[in-house]
Amino acid sequence: MTVPVHQDPRLVARGAEVLAGISELCPSLVSATLLTDDGFTVAQVPQEEEPDGRLSSMASSVQALGDAVARQLDMGEGDYVVIAGEGGVLVQRRIRGLPVVLAAQFGADESVASALSVTRASAEWLAAEWSTAGADAPRSRAPRHSA
Repeated sequence: MTVPVHQDPRLVARGAEVLAGISELCPSLVSATLLTDDGFTVAQVPQEEEPDGRLSSMASSVQALGDAVARQLDMGEGDYVVIAGEGGVLVQRRIRGLPVVLAAQFGADESVASALSVTRASAEWLAAEWSTAGADAPRSRAPRHSA
């Protein structure tokens, strides 16, 4: 029997590690969620006992729309979506090789460039860790990136 992606203990652990690393690095991080393409929460910071799933559901829809627009415009595969407002910026970044997206919300004092840099490094680390680690590989530390 196959374990659903959002319940895979290895992905949940590695995802939580990545999100904790972003949280340590960026005091402006408001929240971050690792979610599946079909809208299930894998891991999040801050952790909630019972995540209601609305954010993951909406974020997966936004990512799917961004991917569809990129395909329609012959831009290739979608990599990330940015939503910016007066109160901050949300970056959603696809994790290559996994049906997973990182959605990270930063406060108004974080630049879009810095948010993109941090989420890119985190997504690349998780993709590389997942593709090379395999099921029995030991966990390694999340990346230390400069904002």
